[in-house]
Amino acid sequence: MATFRIGEAGELLGVSTDTVRRWIDAGRLPATRDAHGHRTIDGVDLAAFAQRLARAQESGGDTVSSARNRLRGIVTAVTTDTVMAKVDIQAGPFRLVSLMSREAVEQLGLAVGTLVVAVVKSTNVVVELAR
Repeated sequence: MATFRIGEAGELLGVSTDTVRRWIDAGRLPATRDAHGHRTIDGVDLAAFAQRLARAQESGGDTVSSARNRLRGIVTAVTTDTVMAKVDIQAGPFRLVSLMSREAVEQLGLAVGTLVVAVVKSTNVVVELAR
């Protein structure tokens, strides 16, 4: 059974360690103490909490979509030519690159420093497991 420390849980959920501690202290996220006295979160509990958190965020918006993969980030680079554009986004530790029309970049007003949500819908997703 996988267990996660508070810092790891925060990284996976995209929040600070203080936020994870507050959720634990409020009873929203169950945690136990390991042999060294550090709080740990069971992987199954963390996965269920992440799903509840995502559902709450999805239901709060005014847009409905079939895409489930949403990564909030900041635009770090925009490169355009006469027809196409490349937009680099940093979403936590993840770098995403989107290719789109120059017209779309202009209509959205995308520029370095713009807060965006990258929505990914793909039929091919590679899953890797660290050894």
